[in-house]
Amino acid sequence: MVVGTLLITLQVPDSGSLKEKRQVVRSLTARLRNTFNVAVAEVGDQNLWQSAVIGVACVSENARHADEMCQKALRFVEDEGSALVLRTRFELLHV
Repeated sequence: MVVGTLLITLQVPDSGSLKEKRQVVRSLTARLRNTFNVAVAEVGDQNLWQSAVIGVACVSENARHADEMCQKALRFVEDEGSALVLRTRFELLHV
């Protein structure tokens, strides 16, 4: 079993409050879940208005598939446009 993990640090420049940021993050995480069937959660910067850290995890039986799913999820976030990707960190864990 292989677990692909992806941490995405985002800037939400149009956010003027935590409520606005959470709406953007909730919408983005829901669309990632529905589109790619991956586990997604906001895992950092919960109390900052214009910053968020999203964690994505994909479980697969081979590394190539886990890598592809995480890379597709990252491209989706980059293309989506409601937040800017500042940093990413990708890891494959062989369990």
